[in-house]
Amino acid sequence: MLFGRAQKNPIKLPAHDIVDWKYTTCGYCSTGCSIEVGLNKDGQAVTGRGVGGADVNQGKLCIKGIFEHELFHSAGRGTVPLMRDKTYEPYQETNWDAAMDKTASEIKRIQETYGRDSFAIISTGQILTEEFYTLGKLARGCIGTNNYDGNTTLCMASAVSGYKRSFGSDGPPGCYDDFEHTDCLIAFGSNLPEQHPVIYWRMREAREKRRFPLIVVDPRVTMLAQFADMHLPITPGTDVVLLNALAHVILDEGLEDRAYIDAHCSGAEEFEKLVAQYDPVTASKICGIDEDTIRNVARLYAKSESAMSIWTMGINQSTHGSDGVVGINSLNLLTGNIGKPGSTSLSITGQCNAMGTREWSSCSGLPGYRALEKEQDREEIAKFWGIDPEFFPKKRGLFQTDIFPAIETGQIKGLWIIGTNPMTSMPNTARIRKTFERLEFCVVQDAYRDVETTEYANVFFPAGLWAEKNGVMTNTERRVNLISNVIDPPGQAKSDLWIFNEMAKRFENGQKIKFPETASDVFDEMRELSKGRFLDISGMTHEKIEQQRGIQWPMTEHAETGSPRVYSDGKFNHPDGKAKLIPLPFIDNNEVPDEDYPFWLNSGRVVEHFHTRTRTGKIGNQNKYSPTPYMEMNPDSAKELGIKHMTYARLVSRRGDAVVLVQLTQRVPRNMVFVPFHFHECVNRVSLGLLDPHSRQPAFKQCATRIEPISQQEAAAVINKAARTF
Repeated sequence: MLFGRAQKNPIKLPAHDIVDWKYTTCGYCSTGCSIEVGLNKDGQAVTGRGVGGADVNQGKLCIKGIFEHELFHSAGRGTVPLMRDKTYEPYQETNWDAAMDKTASEIKRIQETYGRDSFAIISTGQILTEEFYTLGKLARGCIGTNNYDGNTTLCMASAVSGYKRSFGSDGPPGCYDDFEHTDCLIAFGSNLPEQHPVIYWRMREAREKRRFPLIVVDPRVTMLAQFADMHLPITPGTDVVLLNALAHVILDEGLEDRAYIDAHCSGAEEFEKLVAQYDPVTASKICGIDEDTIRNVARLYAKSESAMSIWTMGINQSTHGSDGVVGINSLNLLTGNIGKPGSTSLSITGQCNAMGTREWSSCSGLPGYRALEKEQDREEIAKFWGIDPEFFPKKRGLFQTDIFPAIETGQIKGLWIIGTNPMTSMPNTARIRKTFERLEFCVVQDAYRDVETTEYANVFFPAGLWAEKNGVMTNTERRVNLISNVIDPPGQAKSDLWIFNEMAKRFENGQKIKFPETASDVFDEMRELSKGRFLDISGMTHEKIEQQRGIQWPMTEHAETGSPRVYSDGKFNHPDGKAKLIPLPFIDNNEVPDEDYPFWLNSGRVVEHFHTRTRTGKIGNQNKYSPTPYMEMNPDSAKELGIKHMTYARLVSRRGDAVVLVQLTQRVPRNMVFVPFHFHECVNRVSLGLLDPHSRQPAFKQCATRIEPISQQEAAAVINKAARTF
C-alpha cells in the first residue's frame, strides 16, 4: 500500500448549491470522459460529475476527473506575461503586446542570422484541436520553421509510426465497444487500472459478462497483471522476439486466416521467412517466456472467434517501440482481427488530445494526415491558406528528441515551448539542463508559472487551462468531444488560440492567411479540409458533438453519426490498398544490467498523478496518496543490500543519480526496480532515453542501475537541496 492509501482515507465531496452545470470533457488522459462542472451562484466551479448519457464513461470518473474542477483555483497559475533579458535575472511583469513583440522580434532575428530552421517549436498533447490546427498554420505557414514537433514524441510516436508502417496511416482502428465483443484480449505493457481507470472499468464490465481470457505481457506484476488469467513477465525490450514467436507458432500450426492475408495483406512471404527463425525454444531464451506459454498464447489468440490487442507505454517507450507496434498489428492481420467487432489493434493513447495533435497540428506534416513529402498535399494546403507552396519544406524536420541535441550542437538557437515541461519529461535531466543554457532565446507558454522549464525562459506567456476555453479533443477511439468554456482564464491569461492568432499578425504570411477568432469557425475550416479523407469530420459540428456526447470519425458530410471502426472493408491506406506484413529482425541494442549496474529500471504511472504533476501535484486529494518519489524494490534484493522498507536509498545509473523512498514489494523481480515517472527529481535523472530509429521515441523503460544504501540524514540533505533548486 502507498502512503495515504494505507490509511484508506475516504474522499469526501462536500455538498454545494449548484445553479448551473456545464458540459465538458476531461483534460487528463486519452479516455475522453464526459464531465459536467457545477457552478455556484457566484459563478465558481465547485464540483464535477460524470455524464451518465455519455458513451465513453457512462457517468464514471476516476480520481483525477472527480477533482478536475479544483484546477481552476490551483496554485502557481500564470496570470500576467513575464519578460527578462537574461535567464539568471528576475522576471518583470509586462503586457501582451510587449511580450508578443519581443518574441516575434527574437524569432525573426534568430532566423535571419542563422537560418529559418534555427528556431524550433515544441508543442503538447494538452491543448484543443482547433488550437493545434492554428498553431500548425502559424508554425508551417508564417514562422516557417521545419523544426516543429509535439511532446507526443515521448508517448505515442511509436504507435503513430507503427500504424503508418502497417496500415498506411495513423489512426487507431478499434473502439472501447470491442471489449463487449472480443473472445480474447492481450495487453502489452498496459496497466489500465492506474493508467486509464475508466477504460479498465469498461473492460472489466465486459469481462464479467463474457469471461474472455485476459493475457498481460509486462515485466512487473502490475494491478492489471494481478487480475489477468495469464501474466507473461517478459524481459524488458524483447517484445519483438515474443511477437515473432507467436507469429511463428500461428503459421507453423496453420492457425492463420489465409483468406484474409491473401485478400488484404502484402509482404507475407518475406514475413514468414523471418518469423521462421523465431521458434518458441529459441525465443524463450531471449524474451524470458517459456516455450509452452508462447505456444498456448498463440493458439488461444488465433483460435478465438475474435481477438484484440491493446498497448500503452510499455511498448511505445522502447528502442524497438515502432517495431513492437508493427508486430502487434501483424499478429492481428495474421488472424484476420482488424475492423470487426471485438477484433482490433488498439493503442491506448497517453494525453487527452494526443490524437488531436496527430491529426491536425501539422507537426509531422500538414493538417488532416497530409504529408510534406507529397507535392499534392503541399499545394492543396498552400492554396487553402493562400500562400506560396514553396514556403513549405519538402520533408519533415527534427523530432522533439532530436531538437535538443541540435541545440547542443548550435543548429538551433531559439525555442518556443507550449504546454509541456521537458525539464521533467525528457530523459537525462542533467543533459537537458545544460542544453537549455545554450539557447539565445526561449519562450514558455503554459497555464502554470511554476513549471520547471520556466526557469530557462526569457518570456512567459500565461495560457488558459482546460475548460477555460472552447473547442474539441479526440480520444483513443477517435471520438471527437467538446470542451466548453466553463470559466474564464485568471488575470491576463489567454486561450492558446488567442495567443497563436496574435502572434501570426506579427509575420508577413499572417497577413495573407485567415486566422478565425472563434473555435467553431476554426473547426469549420478543419471540416472542409477533411472532406473525402480518412479522418473525415465534415459531418460534425460543435452542436452535434455536444448533443451526441462525442462522435467518432470518420463522419461524412451527410451522415447522422460517426463510425466505431475503420478498415472494416479490408481496404488500407497504402497505395495498393493492402496492409503490410513487415519482417522484424530483433536487434539487441538495449542497455542491460551488468555487474556494476545489476538492476533494470522500469517506470510508469500511478493513478493519482498525471505526467509531470504540473496539475495533480496541486490537488490535495490526489497528492496526499503519492506526495513524494518512491521506488518499488524486491524485498530479497533489499535485504542483500541492507535496505529497509520506507527508508531512502540512492538510485544510480551511468548518467546520474536520485535519492528515493524505498517500498518493498514482490511486484517487481529481484533484478528490477520500478519508479513512477511523475517526479522531476527522480527517474529522468538516471534514464537513458536511447531512441527508436523509426519514431525517435525514447526508451524510458530499459536501462541499467544500481542501488546504494544511504544514511537518512544524507537523504534529507539531498531532498532539501533538490526542493530549493526549483
